Amino acid sequence: MNISLIGYMGCGKSTIGKEISDITGLKFIDLDSYISSKEQMSINEIFYKKGEVYFRKIEKKYLHEILNLESIVLSLGGGTPVYYDNIETINNKSCSFYLKLSPKELAHRLMKEKEHRPLISRIEDQNLEEFIAKHIFERFPYYERAKYKINGNQDVPTIVNEIIDITKPS
Repeated sequence: MNISLIGYMGCGKSTIGKEISDITGLKFIDLDSYISSKEQMSINEIFYKKGEVYFRKIEKKYLHEILNLESIVLSLGGGTPVYYDNIETINNKSCSFYLKLSPKELAHRLMKEKEHRPLISRIEDQNLEEFIAKHIFERFPYYERAKYKINGNQDVPTIVNEIIDITKPS
């Protein structure tokens, strides 16, 4: 059983994924961390030195590599499901969950860590919520293709338990 967590940056994919891993014993992998390790560069460096097109190509490559493993919890980048045939791969090789949060809540969470997020690092604070809303609107058709949708406004233990209950073998 592989579990994939989908959603916009800041929705809690890594936090939720680590908790699920701790409880279930499934191996946790954060796609961005995996890419950084393989490429020997931070995601910011990859974006700035090689560009987004290069990043999206290697993201697809490493996504396939990881999803060929078994018994993992995978936290995906916010844009991962949007490019190439990634959402089909995610749904075919894992049980996917979209962690839904409002643009307002995401902007609140992301405000403090903008400099670590290449896609929003140059967005003015007063424009962040609008930028996120536009991005989510563009990505929504892909996010909605996840097998399950989870209300991301719940506390971490509630979300974790909901995902574990859904993925328990019957």
